Amino acid sequence: MDTPLTTIAVVGLGTMGTGIAEVLARAGREVIGIDISEAAARQAVASLEASTARAVRRERITEQERRDVLARFRTFSDLRAAADAELVIEVVPETYEIKQQVFRELDAVVSPATILATGTNALSVTRLAAESQHPERVLGLHFFNPAPAMKLVEVVSSVLTAPPAVESVTRLARELGKEPVAVGDRPGFVADGLLFGYLNQAAAMYEANYASREDIDAAMKLGCGLPMGPLALLDLIGIDTARTVLEAMYSASHDRLHAPAPVLGQLSEAGLTGRKAGRGFYTYDAPGSQTVVPDALTPKAGADAVTGRSVSSVGVAGSGTMASGIAEVFAKAGYAVVLAARGQEKADTAKARIAKSLGRSVAKGRLTQEARDETLARITASGSLDSFADVDLAVEAVAEDLEIKQQLFTTLDKVCKPGAVLATTTSSLPVVAVARVTSRPEDVVGMHFFNPAPAMKLVEVVRTVLTADDVHATVREVCVKVRKHPVDCGDRAGFIVNALLFPYLNNAIKMVEEHYASLDDIDAAMKLGGGYPMGPFELLDVVGLDVSLAIEKVLHSEFRDPGLAPAPLLEHLVAAGCLGRKTGRGFREYARR
Repeated sequence: MDTPLTTIAVVGLGTMGTGIAEVLARAGREVIGIDISEAAARQAVASLEASTARAVRRERITEQERRDVLARFRTFSDLRAAADAELVIEVVPETYEIKQQVFRELDAVVSPATILATGTNALSVTRLAAESQHPERVLGLHFFNPAPAMKLVEVVSSVLTAPPAVESVTRLARELGKEPVAVGDRPGFVADGLLFGYLNQAAAMYEANYASREDIDAAMKLGCGLPMGPLALLDLIGIDTARTVLEAMYSASHDRLHAPAPVLGQLSEAGLTGRKAGRGFYTYDAPGSQTVVPDALTPKAGADAVTGRSVSSVGVAGSGTMASGIAEVFAKAGYAVVLAARGQEKADTAKARIAKSLGRSVAKGRLTQEARDETLARITASGSLDSFADVDLAVEAVAEDLEIKQQLFTTLDKVCKPGAVLATTTSSLPVVAVARVTSRPEDVVGMHFFNPAPAMKLVEVVRTVLTADDVHATVREVCVKVRKHPVDCGDRAGFIVNALLFPYLNNAIKMVEEHYASLDDIDAAMKLGGGYPMGPFELLDVVGLDVSLAIEKVLHSEFRDPGLAPAPLLEHLVAAGCLGRKTGRGFREYARR
């Protein structure tokens, strides 16, 4: 098993198998592609020809290098072609029966020293290894789609796997320009173990009619910086594949968060498996296409349009980073802004923070000095909420404490003129509990900005059962005017983003608690395998562990799901005062500024 892996067989030439074959051939390996379907083999060759031709056009390789790559890739329809391979990677359909049959046949064909790797992301590597005559040579080698582009490779060991086999494929992964992460054998491993729980919850959210597919996907892309929304990603992965992965995860964990949402089964049984079928959560212009076309669920512009109230002046209550950022957003868009804090000094400090932010924009060439001065002139700093008497929209951005917010809204109810819209920026508290302390709950709405407000495009518009239609319409119109993307959601814990994000973060913490993977490996897996801008532990330390724990508690209290209970490690760190970057220590330690 210590011999160099120069000749490698890939069994199964679907999208993933073809991608792996391309990576290997480009890295100088002799690749034996095997598929029982001659059409699949021809398609794999055509795909490699097309991708290498693009590389030549882009001057990434020469024409001679292209010919060499193509010469290294040969296709066959019989497993006996793998006889001389030092490594065989199977990427056949995700069922034990098919994979076990492949392994049994390979036992009779290849050398006892040949390493057998399964590309599964859901099935037990140990169970597959146990079927082999040489279980010590069986391991998992989980590439991510598209294999040529994605850097992560999970190297999966079972209790039976020999260390030299692991060392050989780990070395190979690095030589291919990949980042190998060593993991143990459990369904989903690291990346999919975290990813599919999140995807499942998004499917359940959609099935419950909590938010539209478009709003769920937009929220996660704009609110978290993800490359794709969860429902679009399910369509890309294949809804049937996702269901299989989740079934395997649930059978191992018995965590309700992994129990496949019924809609996944319904779509799978109907053959609506995503892009490959031309229809899943979305409809595509042809099977295999990535082009979404309108269907019966596509929102229609102007449908059921309600005219919002006129807004020319905005009051922002608060003196922290979020309040300053929101005030800056409104002032940049041309609104007259009153920024009110508890005392004139705090209000002036908040306005100075805005001036500094605008100055940075000028220095970077994003704003002219004249526009900076005009924006700042639109903001009036005030030490009292009495200055909100004439505003058309009042936005509170004070501490995330229900009692504090209720006291503030009691004051706004007395101060603000009739017809003014009252908005809370809460990220986790019930909006209706704030609305009910006023004499006009129909005028109250949630307007959840994301931090930093000037940069983040998303605003979750949260209507309660009491919110008036024209109030909801007003806030949506204002969001568009300040160049934000509004998404609609109902008044329940976490709204869209936090309800999907924080269970994922909590599950990452549980992986560390169970000693399944390290902080660094988990962060690397989600960045390299999922395209996330930050790993879960980087993000937790930025958000603040105390804030994260508070949101987890709210979610657990509302949904009563045992899987949402905050991870004990998170509670222990918060109790110890390790709150993340702001204290210099959270899941990691940081240099004090």
